Amino acid sequence: MAETALLSAFNISKSYAGVHALSSATFDLRSGEVHALVGENGAGKSTLIKIFTGAVLNDGGEISLNGERITENSPALSKARGIAAIYQQPALFPELTVAENIALGQELNGTLSKVNWKERRRIAKELLDRVGAKIDTETTAGELSMPQQQLVEIARALGSNAKVLIFDEPTASLSEEDTQNLFRVIRELRVQGVGMVYISHRLEELPAIADRVTVLRDGLTIETREMADVSSEQLIRLMVGRDLSAVFPKRTVELGEPIFELKNFGSRSAGIRNINLSVRAGEIVGVAGLIGAGRTELAKTIFGLEEPDEGEILLRGKPIKIGHPSEAIDYGIAYLPEDRRKHGVVLDFPISSNITLASLKKLSSRFGLNFGKEREIAAEYTRRLGVKTPAIYNAVSTLSGGNQQKVALSRWLMTQPSVLILDEPTQGIDVGAKAEIHELMVELAGQGVAILMISSELPEVLGMSDRVAVMHGGTIVKIFDRADATQDGILAVALGH
Repeated sequence: MAETALLSAFNISKSYAGVHALSSATFDLRSGEVHALVGENGAGKSTLIKIFTGAVLNDGGEISLNGERITENSPALSKARGIAAIYQQPALFPELTVAENIALGQELNGTLSKVNWKERRRIAKELLDRVGAKIDTETTAGELSMPQQQLVEIARALGSNAKVLIFDEPTASLSEEDTQNLFRVIRELRVQGVGMVYISHRLEELPAIADRVTVLRDGLTIETREMADVSSEQLIRLMVGRDLSAVFPKRTVELGEPIFELKNFGSRSAGIRNINLSVRAGEIVGVAGLIGAGRTELAKTIFGLEEPDEGEILLRGKPIKIGHPSEAIDYGIAYLPEDRRKHGVVLDFPISSNITLASLKKLSSRFGLNFGKEREIAAEYTRRLGVKTPAIYNAVSTLSGGNQQKVALSRWLMTQPSVLILDEPTQGIDVGAKAEIHELMVELAGQGVAILMISSELPEVLGMSDRVAVMHGGTIVKIFDRADATQDGILAVALGH
């Protein structure tokens, strides 16, 4: 295997303070191959990537490139060998132009050398053309969309003669159209002989792009298979020891009266109009639609982050007005936003402070904040939601994506809401954490909470919803009952057909 491999790792081990991140990881990548690497958060994927890129050094095992063993490594050495990583959040300098970003690290003529601007732009355009990106080389990187920034990063890596590209959750924030464009670029790079490691929690997209797949669990390589020979259900069993039914543990709940209703609801500033929808006690209503259909804008307007200018909101049959998030919270409405790192949690704050942030009134008196009560409540919610952390005083930034999401959700559960709005509740988290959050949703529905769930993942919408509201052009165009909802039917309506 190692003789024909472009990149190989054999029996790799790595420990942090006595804790094994990798115990016996084995992996190989061939030229012109897309090799998927999957596993739950904490399985060891990130550690293996860091070892490949020289960010950390392995404690044991062997790494080889083109059959030659790597005995010394660092980010600079790894880059010089042609190994580059493309992460979920692009690492471009926003104030520099596209040409300048691509040139960084490639021009080694010394600090006193004159910059050849014409040549710099020519090379940048040539590399962008290679990945099919129609981007002006003089545009500043901060003006680009997320998909465009990813293409610039790929072009920059190819400019450094990268032979191994590592994609870490590249489609987590992309629309379906942008995802398909990225796949097109990956297929073209495959033809050019570039070997690619592809990491994604979206198991359904792997058959479209991967040649082989390797499963990591608890720092061990469990199995490597041809992608064509393994199903999503089999991958899930290998990753977590659970069947697919455990990921979407939907149970029948006796529904109550409508808790929350929207009648002809809209906001010109948010781009939504004529929304008619109700959510009953114990009901999970999924909201589907393409990027730009108005799903997030609807959630923000309900919660008071955007100003409504038509229609009304009814809570238990009575009209209410929400002009600010604090008013929504007082009415028992909670909102878990789409971007947890930017809006869901405060990364530098301790876990305990994040959990209690929306309920400070309950913990405060004229003497100040009751820190003892805060610690007690935070400990209770970390246990209840299974947040994996050594201590509640640790910063949220130290947690995995799934555990960060649980902390964000804990904050709103502490407010004891009667209406819970979830925007992409499991985006970018592993299948095990997804199953836990889905189980919690079912538990809350059983307690009579009305849940509005926005999701771009149709398996999640179909697996968890009692009804599915499909948005297109800023309004709800159709509502499916669970029994009638199909992936093809939802997509057709979402596309405006």
